[in-house]
Amino acid sequence: MKKRFDLKLVKRLYAFIRPNRKYLFLSLFFSLVSVLSSLFATVLAGAGVDCIVGAGEVDFERLGVIAAVIGVTVAVIFAAEWLQNIFTQKLAYKTVRDIRNGALETLQKVPLSYIDTRDKGDILSRVVTDVTEISDGLLLGFTQLFNGVVTIAATLVIMLALKWQIALVVGLFTPLSLLIANYVAKHTAAEFKKQAAKRGEMTALVDEMVGNQKVVKAFLQEKNNEEKFGKINAELQECGVKATFFSSLPNPSTRFVNNIIYIAVGLIGALMVIGNPAAFSVGTLTAFLIYAGKYAKPFNEISGVATELQSAFTSARRVFEVLDAEQEEPDSPAAEVLRAEGDVALEHVKFSYNKNVELIRDLNLRVAKGERIAIVGPTGCGKTTIINLLMRFYDVDGGRISVDGKNIENVTRNSLRGSYGMVLQETWIKKGTVKENIAYGRPSATEEEVVAAAKNAHAHGFIRRLPQGYDTVIGDDAGGISEGQKQLLCIARIMLDLPNMLILDEATSSIDTRTEIKIQRAFDAMMEGRTSFVVAHRLSTIEHADKILVMKAGDIIEQGTHAELLQKRGFYYELYNAQFAKV
Repeated sequence: MKKRFDLKLVKRLYAFIRPNRKYLFLSLFFSLVSVLSSLFATVLAGAGVDCIVGAGEVDFERLGVIAAVIGVTVAVIFAAEWLQNIFTQKLAYKTVRDIRNGALETLQKVPLSYIDTRDKGDILSRVVTDVTEISDGLLLGFTQLFNGVVTIAATLVIMLALKWQIALVVGLFTPLSLLIANYVAKHTAAEFKKQAAKRGEMTALVDEMVGNQKVVKAFLQEKNNEEKFGKINAELQECGVKATFFSSLPNPSTRFVNNIIYIAVGLIGALMVIGNPAAFSVGTLTAFLIYAGKYAKPFNEISGVATELQSAFTSARRVFEVLDAEQEEPDSPAAEVLRAEGDVALEHVKFSYNKNVELIRDLNLRVAKGERIAIVGPTGCGKTTIINLLMRFYDVDGGRISVDGKNIENVTRNSLRGSYGMVLQETWIKKGTVKENIAYGRPSATEEEVVAAAKNAHAHGFIRRLPQGYDTVIGDDAGGISEGQKQLLCIARIMLDLPNMLILDEATSSIDTRTEIKIQRAFDAMMEGRTSFVVAHRLSTIEHADKILVMKAGDIIEQGTHAELLQKRGFYYELYNAQFAKV
């Protein structure tokens, strides 16, 4: 179990606070003004009580002055607390903004393997929910902690100055309050850690269920998902109830201690006055009773803040796990900017996602500029993996991949990836207008260029029928746009700015047969003179490829044209006949 107070973690958090530390210092300054003004008001209240000696013995002139000063002091307290709150909120929001920006920047730089091996919902929970917990628990809680510590210290000094004997009695109860705070902090840390983890699991499950609702319903998995959700929810409830139980202990416990302190001060003060009426005045005793309450109250608040800090530290660790994620190895300072013509070579390439399970072994391939290469094979044979390697989403474990004779590890990733036009099997539409989606890769594109790209992708017709045409706002989960239409928009993105190399990964799998024929004709024209890699299970889309690579278990077992592979009557022949046996 990690220690409850982690100085290293606090230093890392302060690194995000440092750029906005002026708000921190201003918040602490006005907090100090508020606390000291409040204590000064208590002195004035005691002096006011002493102005009322008895019936007919009221010093109205002095009492009026004291009342006026109390009024000014209360106004100062109000203004100081208002300013403290403003600066604290500014500090919290700016710090949270910087942490989230840092997390997003890290996620943009991590290798694809980091995203592929983690629940997307858990990552989302860390970036959104856990960062909010840091703001609520750590930044806002810290100001409460500072208020409490200053109040305790200043009150104790004043009480010692007024009557040290009674101050010592008050101080005797301090260890009891500290023991309560320590007990609460010790037992809440583990429960808050479990709670944060379960929130991440729940977010991941809900994201999975909602994002794939059609599949869930098609396979009648609603009941199973409800049971999974119910189990996680019950576990979250259990650790949440325990965390709430321990975090709720400080309030009644410290109130009990507060009442004992209050009674002790009142009783001992009364006995001292009875024994020696000149010991101190009624006003001083009144001020002491108020100070006793002020001294004890922060222990209650500090105990509550301790539980918030535990939750915040737990969330901070989860967020820093994202910030500390290993990033892609940066481009070498000597890396060249690639201006690809289209010659691609894979030489003795070796790769596996799991180092204990081989996937691609000694893969060799040479592709001349303008060739159309089709890659086919059963699921899991390594087709999409080749695409990942070509784009350098993953680096090879052995061998090399080169473009125009240049090892892709010696060119910048941006220039390499910008040299390919890619249409993936999984369509993605960003929240925005149709025009913005088509111009995603080149936001400066003119409307005429966008329309021309849509026409080339055979998307112009359905776009015109949308409520606002190219200005219709759509999203990845927007209704009214079919999967096929989404894919047409993705194809239009590539049509807008054609590079010299293309990657089509199951590009027509979501399009009806009639549209597929039109798209295939457009693709034929688009691929003319461009190096193209086509990954497809539908063999009808690749019959005209210059070379077809047949993969199985990470190896290229056959290669040739469509006609040549059929004549060989090998694995490709079997795949082809399996698809068209009934035709």
